[in-house]
Amino acid sequence: MFLPLHDENPLKIIPFQFVNVCIITLCVFVFFWQQSLSEQAELYAAYAYGLVPLVFHQQEILPAEINALPTQLTLISYMFLHDDWMHLLGNMLFLWVFGDNIEDAMGHWRFLAFYLLCGIIAGLIHALMDAGSSTAMIGASGSIAGVLGAYLMLHPRVKVLVLLFSRIPIFLPAYLLLGAWIGWQFYSVSNSDDGSVAWWAHIGGFIAGMMLIIPLRDRRFPLFGKGAES
Repeated sequence: MFLPLHDENPLKIIPFQFVNVCIITLCVFVFFWQQSLSEQAELYAAYAYGLVPLVFHQQEILPAEINALPTQLTLISYMFLHDDWMHLLGNMLFLWVFGDNIEDAMGHWRFLAFYLLCGIIAGLIHALMDAGSSTAMIGASGSIAGVLGAYLMLHPRVKVLVLLFSRIPIFLPAYLLLGAWIGWQFYSVSNSDDGSVAWWAHIGGFIAGMMLIIPLRDRRFPLFGKGAES
């Protein structure tokens, strides 16, 4: 529906979004590694390091040659792989625009813990709600959904420059954009036939972010901004 380009929300405490940039860099390097593989090896990597619900529930076993990690660790490794350039760039753009302010509100190490926890919860929700799936889930969108949920809790009235329908530049308040985004996830989980999108992971990550920001944020960042943004 929209591509975020910039938010009018300067950092208040940290001088630089160090962890956010490291996550983006790691995702990009992992993607280049994926692209260096043959088509078959790339598919094997997705199943070796992605989250496969049937394997997670021990109802299927991966072939020995691609059983690279204990199943529980794929709850972390899946976050750093991506399917194609559009998948990677879309996720990294959302993380770049919204992640810096969440890192600012938590500090570097708490943000890292928050990001990983949101991704783990998103993966668990996906594995629970789509338990019969034999498809490997990969991508950072569950963790990034947590960032969006946290942003909605902290900065709902911040203006965000977006490309609406990927072509119309317009400033809109974060509550409208992120509310529409999570609304679309709930709509799609029941109405979309696109099985390639892990809708429940997005929903789980978003709700996790809304909840986790409450105890993890620095108290200098009040919930809902208290009218500080314009």
